[in-house]
Amino acid sequence: MKIVLHSLSLKAEVFSNVQELFNHLTQHQFEIFATVQFDQQLKIAGNSSFNYRVLERPEDMAAMDFMISIGGDGTLLDSVCLVGALEIPILGLNTGRLGFLATVASEKIAEAIHNLATENYQIESRSLISLQSSKKLFNGLNFGLNEFTIHKRDTSSMITVHTYIDGKYLNSYWADGLIVATPTGSTGYSLSCGGPLISPEAKNLVITPVSPHNLNVRPIIVSDESEISFEIEGRAEKFLISLDSRSTSISSEVNLSVRKENFSAKLVKLPHYHFFDTLRQKLNWGFDMRN
Repeated sequence: MKIVLHSLSLKAEVFSNVQELFNHLTQHQFEIFATVQFDQQLKIAGNSSFNYRVLERPEDMAAMDFMISIGGDGTLLDSVCLVGALEIPILGLNTGRLGFLATVASEKIAEAIHNLATENYQIESRSLISLQSSKKLFNGLNFGLNEFTIHKRDTSSMITVHTYIDGKYLNSYWADGLIVATPTGSTGYSLSCGGPLISPEAKNLVITPVSPHNLNVRPIIVSDESEISFEIEGRAEKFLISLDSRSTSISSEVNLSVRKENFSAKLVKLPHYHFFDTLRQKLNWGFDMRN
């Protein structure tokens, strides 16, 4: 099987994990490839002892059976962009901090690679959010795993986001911004702004205001078959929009709408893992915090 490794940043303390990963992949006779970014990180660190081939052309990605994302959730989000509509299964090795998406701990590398080699895993489909706009944005990578966000720029006054569901008027949000999150993204920015947690299997999107002026305004869950469109007003000429960690500045003349993407992100789910386990571990559910 062919496997490609990807990382955005490799700190010195994770090189023992990288070495262990290469050792186990070699033992199980995987063909090892690397993205250009991962190859650059290894060269910057002065480590050239690993045996792998570099995917020089984007079209070479189609031949891969798996991708391993080495880092935190930000690296896994970037991996989703690299894979795109190819839907190559991604395994997240967590060398970062929180790890809602990158769920394989560094001490579980040997077990994870063994499960891949013996096909002891499941593939979990995660819905993506797609942005349609009257102007080409994000170099054509108009999809994200977590959320789409509209936000005021810098320290300017709040904005007004007129929001429509399938062409029907929903609300005018007087706020610092507005988030439309997938079930996967419900554990991220939306959660920090008071949004609900949504199981990954749910067929929903959640609309969450950022610091709304009207405190009666609350997040709302809608079907992911809906198309959500926006009209933005504010004193500033420019506003910020983002897809996951990518952001750009636009004017109010740009037409924007979001809906579920036609393809999905495929995440490798190893045995004895469940979303509820991650919630308990990462959010300290079930622990007595009084002591």
